[in-house]
Amino acid sequence: MTSSGTWAFSLDITDVAEEAYERIGKELRTGYDYKTARRSLDLLLLEWQNRGLNLWTIKTASQALTASTASYTLSNEKLDIIEAVLRTDAGDATKQTDLHMKRVSVSTYARQTNKLQTGRPTQYWISRAPEAITVHVWPVPDSAQTYTLFYYYMERIEDTGKPGSNTVDVPARYLPALTAGLAYYLALKTPDAMAYIPTLKTVYDEAWELAADSSREKASLFIVPAITR
Repeated sequence: MTSSGTWAFSLDITDVAEEAYERIGKELRTGYDYKTARRSLDLLLLEWQNRGLNLWTIKTASQALTASTASYTLSNEKLDIIEAVLRTDAGDATKQTDLHMKRVSVSTYARQTNKLQTGRPTQYWISRAPEAITVHVWPVPDSAQTYTLFYYYMERIEDTGKPGSNTVDVPARYLPALTAGLAYYLALKTPDAMAYIPTLKTVYDEAWELAADSSREKASLFIVPAITR
């Protein structure tokens, strides 16, 4: 018996929609069937982003900091910053240094008595607008050094787009959860499929938990109790 020797299985949007319709006892027949399935698929992907940290969406980027400028609006595919460091002398193999920056809440930032204080930035907080997030650093960068904010961010999952031949911006191991979730979403708006909803929800939740567990951080975690005197 010979196996395929390939690891390229994927589903395009039409395949996902067909599989989901079959799970609710229907067939993908009309252009509107495809349109409503694609809309539900985009909503499903937004739901996944609200569930928390999806490790496959973590990317890295940098932002050059300008003296006397405290706020920087990022491009709209960036949902949140996970970790950030202040990089000095970027690109210099002998001098480049990364310094930890602490993320603070808006309340902590609001309590800063002098928000115009300049120096080497040590803190940042993030404000959210519908179109993008803005990073505010404190102290306000001075001109003593060249500063770069180097950060890990969570990227928004790409929209499905109109062509049915597009693939969905998720790892292949998430395809079972994707099709199960879409079937559940379609059943919610299909009167003939209402009886399937409890089962579809259970299948969807189980598929999501399996996929999410496969993507969890595998590094060891060490917790050391603080000792105060």
